[in-house]
Amino acid sequence: MNALSRREEDSLLKATKAYALKQCDPVVKEFADCMSGRLISVAWACKDKLRVVEKCMIQYTGPESMDVVRGEYLKLRNQRQEEKRQLFDQSSTS
Repeated sequence: MNALSRREEDSLLKATKAYALKQCDPVVKEFADCMSGRLISVAWACKDKLRVVEKCMIQYTGPESMDVVRGEYLKLRNQRQEEKRQLFDQSSTS
């Protein structure tokens, strides 16, 4: 089976976003500092910093990156299923 359930997809995306935020923490902090104490002026004063944050996050959560993450997840899931199958086969023949 090479498809993810909705639940798996959601948890994978959530974990990937959390990882991306950790990796992009310095630029996220710069953006947060820029936003501090602003209301309407955020739109133009912090626009460049927002773009840097978006660019950083896309490296980890963009379509190509998510395809790699899904592939790794499926590979690990299939390995675990095969290990369980082998254990079951061993226990049923003993």
